[in-house]
Amino acid sequence: MRPKPFPLLLALAIAAPPVVAQRAPVTAAAAADVNTTLESARKALDSGHGDEALRQLDPLTKLNPEPSGVERLRGFIYYQQRDMAAAEAAYARALQQDPSDRESMQMRGVALYSLGRPADAIPLLEKAHTSVPAANVDPNYVLGVCYIATRRYDDARHAFAAQYGFAPDSAPAYLLAGRLLLRQENPAAAEDSTRKALAIQPNLPLAHQLLGEIDLARGQLPEAIAELNEERDMNPLNGAVYDRLGDAYVRSGDDARAQEALSRAILLEPTATAPYILLGKVMLNQQNYLLATLYLERARAMDPSNFITHNLLGQAYRRTGRTTEANQEFQTAEQLQNGKKPPHQN
Repeated sequence: MRPKPFPLLLALAIAAPPVVAQRAPVTAAAAADVNTTLESARKALDSGHGDEALRQLDPLTKLNPEPSGVERLRGFIYYQQRDMAAAEAAYARALQQDPSDRESMQMRGVALYSLGRPADAIPLLEKAHTSVPAANVDPNYVLGVCYIATRRYDDARHAFAAQYGFAPDSAPAYLLAGRLLLRQENPAAAEDSTRKALAIQPNLPLAHQLLGEIDLARGQLPEAIAELNEERDMNPLNGAVYDRLGDAYVRSGDDARAQEALSRAILLEPTATAPYILLGKVMLNQQNYLLATLYLERARAMDPSNFITHNLLGQAYRRTGRTTEANQEFQTAEQLQNGKKPPHQN
């Protein structure tokens, strides 16, 4: 029996290679439009229309090869939108296309840090050595914070020193590292770094103030007062040290010394709000509600977004019988504390 003929169409289907979707080749016309499209997308981003900028870039992602700069711009748009996962992925694609793209290298490191991956960010930031002013980031600072997160404190000090032009193992470098370690809520390492700064330069300005702030953060009030007084003796025209001293005295219940220190702070730093707030608290403690109101209204005028000011001012208004205004202040304080902008701020 002769075999049946194999269907021609089926044979062709089996023999034909699979159809693979390909990006469109870059024509001369398309290449000429790339720069125009990129510029248009940048203008859309600058005017606050990030999503529109992304839509304008979409056709460029389908070209073969994808034009240089498209993924870098997409990454920056996502970064501005605080979509760090998408930004990191875009910058990774940009680096695949151009491994020497230092801007994408740095920004991918920043995105990785924002995603809680400092160890992955460090090699990129170490290699980049560039900055992107439009992104409002300093690579040395981010690198230093990544070093802190991975407990590489000496490397962190060197990175911060480079940012300020300090010698990496100098007393100012140790003091700077101590301040930034405290900001990262690492008081033990901050104290160690600050004491090393004082060992190198015993009369270093602001070192005892920082030790006092570390003690304040720990609630060690007698130690804080001693350090801050030592700083005051070395630098008697430093308004900030009187502010910190006033805070320490308020917490320890010494209203008289607090009032004296905070009054000096106001004379030296008239635009700082903290002394006015603390003086308002002292006046409340002393039941001098009229003076408390004056100090707190001044603080509110200087910084209407501080919920503590509104709360204390509400207490002062309530004590003087201004119930309606007190309730408004308490409502504003609650809204600010919950991250909401009050509809009408005084």
